[in-house]
Amino acid sequence: MTFSISGLAVSRGIAIGRAVLVGSIRIDVAHSFIELDQIEAEIDRVRRGRNAVVEELQRLQDELPHDAPHELAALLDVHLMLLQDEVLTTGVKHWITERMYNAEWALTTQLEVIGRQFDEMEDEYLRERKADLEQVVERILRYMKGVISPVASPPRSPARKTQQDLLLDDTMDVPLVLVAHDLSPADMLQFKKSVFAGFVTDVGGKTSHTAIVARSMDIPAVVGARVSSQLVRQDDWVIVDGDAGVVIVDPSAIILAEYGYRQRQIELERERLTRLRHTPAITLDGQRVELLANIEQPADAAVAVRVGAVGIGLFRTEFLFMGRHGRLPDEEEQYLAYREAVEGMQGLPVTIRTVDVGADKPLDKSHKDTHLSPALGLRAIRWSLDDPVMFRVQLRAVLRAAVHGSVNLLFPMLAHTSEIRQTLAQIELARAELQERGQVYGPVRLGAMIEVPAAALMVRTFLHYFDFLSIGTNDLIQYTLAIDRADEAVSHLYDPLHPAVLRLVADVIAECQAQGKSVSVCGETAGDVDMTRLLLGLGLRSFSMHPAQILAVKQEILRADTRKLAPWARKVLLSDDPAAFMAL
Repeated sequence: MTFSISGLAVSRGIAIGRAVLVGSIRIDVAHSFIELDQIEAEIDRVRRGRNAVVEELQRLQDELPHDAPHELAALLDVHLMLLQDEVLTTGVKHWITERMYNAEWALTTQLEVIGRQFDEMEDEYLRERKADLEQVVERILRYMKGVISPVASPPRSPARKTQQDLLLDDTMDVPLVLVAHDLSPADMLQFKKSVFAGFVTDVGGKTSHTAIVARSMDIPAVVGARVSSQLVRQDDWVIVDGDAGVVIVDPSAIILAEYGYRQRQIELERERLTRLRHTPAITLDGQRVELLANIEQPADAAVAVRVGAVGIGLFRTEFLFMGRHGRLPDEEEQYLAYREAVEGMQGLPVTIRTVDVGADKPLDKSHKDTHLSPALGLRAIRWSLDDPVMFRVQLRAVLRAAVHGSVNLLFPMLAHTSEIRQTLAQIELARAELQERGQVYGPVRLGAMIEVPAAALMVRTFLHYFDFLSIGTNDLIQYTLAIDRADEAVSHLYDPLHPAVLRLVADVIAECQAQGKSVSVCGETAGDVDMTRLLLGLGLRSFSMHPAQILAVKQEILRADTRKLAPWARKVLLSDDPAAFMAL
């Protein structure tokens, strides 16, 4: 019988194939108290399990194919860092030695302690790293119990191939859809990506590792589909609608034919889009539009160049800082990373955003009792200004990298004039320190993120100090509407078309135009083709997005006439219900 499961659309497209179930990696844990003479043996059991997982992940890293997504390698690094985190290992030893817990109980107890800290983190990406922690702990437990790899549900028919046969058969014609409670990067590397048409997981959000890898591989995916791994049976026919966020199980012949047709149309459209790589993004009425790429790692610059990006609009440097546990990247390491990105863009501009994390992020574990700030606490520029010595390390590295190409320097979450002045003062100090050391540095354009309502409302003040602005719609929507976009209970209220959000965005764009300064949008809204024409009508001429979204947005731009869109966009802006107005 045909039925559907709703989830979150995180990677667009249509996938049709047979379901391959990866059973939940959660396993039963025994809880028992041990004797004094068993303490060392229990600690050793945990150590051996952890070392086995470290060796496994390092082997997977060594065997990564050259065309593997950079995001996947980065996530493996995160798992290795979590495995080697002293907070995890010392916590486990504490529960064994002080409470006399057996090894498995100690491990899961420490997981709960650290997990609560992750739950309190404000940043969506870092909060979802709790799933990574759970996966590395569960992997250790599997080794301790002798269950080395995830166990798949048995095939419904003995005559069918086993899951392992399916995964290793390069000649098979039937596409496969991977269905799981959750997938770790290591799990995903166990399977040949060439045979998977799509991914479905019970849990996860738009920044979960499954979503990140799926987007980087350009594979349709739906996450947060709740009980999909329980409802879908091994070898079921499954349709993954990555556009609507829907999974259709056991579809009828008519539904299969309909989605098969849509799938072929999507493939043809993708082939047509590749022809636009070198076509300038110019509207029908001659307006040139700048299409930039968002990247997380220096090597991503090559991907941006391949899809025709005219620069990097957002280099999220926090990926260089995450999971270091007290050992933040030094100036030389940062300089080399920024230089790699700048040189990778072959003369095109690179906008480097200073680290966007805070005291509530798992960066510095040098203090055992690290206090987690609330959601509106010490983060982004506030965190940087709170540690000016660390901040200038990053500023010096960026200034040095600017010798090798065109660099813009972007500051996140500014809201006060005092913060602006402090930030500019730190830049001057960084320049002076480089001069004193006799090190060369290059010129940089300075910009600010507009991601809190206060910044949007005082845009004229910001433009007095900065050369350009970048609107971070993800946080601007979240802070304007006072909702956590990662909280399922209120996620339906996260609305980029809310009148208040649109007016803030429109006012910032208009003021930048009036003062002759550039402005871009770098949040999810920039890569949403349903928003492209509205943003063009509001006057936006610079979009920054994931490289995979660039060609689709470029197509919308090539078909647009801003002379017609401008009056329409004003009507949308004045509407009490912009979404309904746009639908008409």
